[in-house]
Amino acid sequence: MYLFKLISFLPLWVLYIFTDILYLIGYHLLKYRQKVIFENLAYSFPEKSEAERKAIAKKFFRTLTDSFAETIRFYSMTPSEVSERFKVSNSKMVIEKIDNGEIVILVSGHFINWEGQVIAFKNLVDPRLEAVYLRINNPFFDRLMQNIRGRFGGTLVEKAEFSRNYLKNRKTPRAIGLGADQRPTHAETRYSAQFMNRKTAFFEGPEKLAKRYGHAVFYGHIKRPKRGHYSINYELIAAPPYDNSPEHSITDLFIKLTEKGIREQPEIYLWSHNRWK
Repeated sequence: MYLFKLISFLPLWVLYIFTDILYLIGYHLLKYRQKVIFENLAYSFPEKSEAERKAIAKKFFRTLTDSFAETIRFYSMTPSEVSERFKVSNSKMVIEKIDNGEIVILVSGHFINWEGQVIAFKNLVDPRLEAVYLRINNPFFDRLMQNIRGRFGGTLVEKAEFSRNYLKNRKTPRAIGLGADQRPTHAETRYSAQFMNRKTAFFEGPEKLAKRYGHAVFYGHIKRPKRGHYSINYELIAAPPYDNSPEHSITDLFIKLTEKGIREQPEIYLWSHNRWK
C-alpha cells in the first residue's frame, strides 16, 4: 500500500509512460479481451467499417490504460489538481436538494474514468456522497481502491450492504452514486430493453428506489476533451411526484442518455466488459 502511495506522487505524464508501455503490451502483444471488445463494437456500430471499429478499439484501450495511471495519481492528487482536471457543471440543483434535507440519486454509464467521477463530485460539488461499489476479490486491491475512493470525505457502501445501509440512513441528506448500467445478477429483477442494437438486461434499482421513496434522479454526462481531463455535467432526469410516471420511465431515459454519450465519444465506454453475456 505504501509503495502505491509513493508512486502516486509521480507526475501524471510520468505515469503515462508506464501505461503507454502497458497499452503496447496489452493491446498488440497479449491482445487482452480483444474478442469481447470487437464483438461489442460490431454489434453496437454495424454501420461502421471494420477499420473504423478497430480505430475505436485502439482509442478505447489507450483510454483504459490511461485510467490506470489516473487512478493511481488520485491517491495523492491535490484538490487544486482535481479542479484543474475535472470541470463540473450544472451541479447547483444537486447541492440545493441536499441542503434542503433530501436524498438525491446520481446515475451514470460505465464511462472512463469512473473513479474520477467519485473524487471530482466530493471535491468540487459536495462531500456528502455515498458511493456504491462492488467488492474486489483481491483484499489488497479492494482496500487500495477504498482508500482512493474515500478521499475528500463521503462514504462507501458495498453493493450487498446497500439496502440495509439505506434503510438505516433514510433521514440523512446525501447524494447516492450508482453505476446503473451494470449487468444484473440472476437473483435480481431484470428489465429487458434495446441498448446499442441488442436486447439488454438492466437492473432497475435506481428507478425503484426513486419512485418508492420520492427521490430526484440526476444523470452525469461524462466527456474526455483531452488526455487526463474530463467534464461532468449533471442533468435532472426525474423528480417526484411519480404518481403518473410510466413504468420503466427513468430506466428508459437513462438508457437513451447513455447510448447518446457512447455514440458521441465511444472510446470512453467500457467495451472490455462482457455486458451482453
